[in-house]
This record gives sequence, structure tokens and C-alpha cells, in this order.
Amino acid sequence: MPRNLKEELLFTAMMAGLMVFGMVAYNVALAQGFAGTYAVDVLAEYPGGLAVAVILDLLFVGPIAKKLAFRYIINDYMKRHTFLIGITISVMMVLGMVSCMSLFGLIMAHNFAGNIWINYLHTWGFNVIVALPLQLAIVGPIARTVLRKVQK
Repeated sequence: MPRNLKEELLFTAMMAGLMVFGMVAYNVALAQGFAGTYAVDVLAEYPGGLAVAVILDLLFVGPIAKKLAFRYIINDYMKRHTFLIGITISVMMVLGMVSCMSLFGLIMAHNFAGNIWINYLHTWGFNVIVALPLQLAIVGPIARTVLRKVQK
């Protein structure tokens, strides 16, 4: 876990950068397939998504997820097995970020046709099934490994 502001910013940049790239690539593929403009569209949508994700992570989702995790979920057993704390916070962060970024995606795509709630739940579901494994199996381990090397 990050121990100071510098480490928090580095960790957030790595985590948000990789997660947003993966999720933008996934959502562009869902929306249009792997057409000839796929790479250009991913690169075009990445900066805006990254900016929103970093702001949400640092100012809103991150603090709330950590507060809820430590208040209601993390117990003494988990404190003795610190990897469980990291996994718990990662899951809370993914749920919060998917909730916010799915709404952001719908707004940016002007996807307000039909029932807005059904569109949101559909988008949220399709995003969470990719975001959780991406975070827990790929992005989280990469970011934590780099952070450990920086902390040494």
C-alpha cells in the first residue's frame, strides 16, 4: 500500500492508466468490434477517460472505498493477513469506479435511448465482469510490484 502522497500518486497513475486503457479497449470493441479504426478510437477515448478516472479515484471513490472497507469489512483476521486488505480495497474500488465510469461512458456515448436504468445496469454488468478480473489478476499485481520496487 502507498505510504505517502508521492507513492499514492504513482500507484493511482499506474492503476488508473492500465485499468482505463483496458476498459476503453474493451468498450470500444463491444461498441464497434475490431474495425479498421479500432486502435485510433481507443487512443482517442483514452485521455478523457483517464482524466475522469484519476479525479474520481483520488477525490471520491478511493476515499469512500477505503473508509467503507476499514469501517465495515476489514476485521482483525484480515489485519493479520494484509493481502486480504489489498484485495478488499481493490474490489471496493472496482465496484465504485465501474459504477461511476459506466455512467460516464453512457453520457459520452449519448446512450439515452430506451430505459436509462436498464442501459446503465447492462453497461455496469458488462463492465464489472471484465474490470474485476483485470484488476485482480493483471493490473493490481503489476501496480503493487512496481510500488514495492519503488518503496525499496
